[in-house]
Amino acid sequence: MTIQQWLFSVKGRLGRRDFWIWIGLWLCAMVLLFSLAGSDTLSLQTASFILVCLLWPTAAVVVKRLHDRGKSGAWALLLVLAWMLPAVNWNMLPGVWQWAVGQLLPTIIMVMMLLDLGAFVGTQGQNKYGKTTAEVRFRQFTSNVQQ
Repeated sequence: MTIQQWLFSVKGRLGRRDFWIWIGLWLCAMVLLFSLAGSDTLSLQTASFILVCLLWPTAAVVVKRLHDRGKSGAWALLLVLAWMLPAVNWNMLPGVWQWAVGQLLPTIIMVMMLLDLGAFVGTQGQNKYGKTTAEVRFRQFTSNVQQ
């Protein structure tokens, strides 16, 4: 799998190693982005634009990892739900329900998805989303850049 397929295509399957590589790169980018925005080195609008630009590669990696687990990419919508639930004003619910729906449920969803995507082995052999998992060819990319 090429770098372009890894980051921009939702077709195929992706193993745990390449999933964790992207998550590590994404976390480093978020720390750098919010550090620069927090110190007023980078405007909030620019930081928001960069964050939005990183959504597609993240979605592509997550969907391919779900495919490797034999699941539809629609399962990624659970991550969107977990991201949006804390933003809702849950004051219409009684005390403990505000916490349960606004904080506990999103945390459970995120932990379960992280375990499913990052810890569990994908389906062995071929499944309906493709043949075996293809590793990203990072070295091929760097050798093409050097030429």
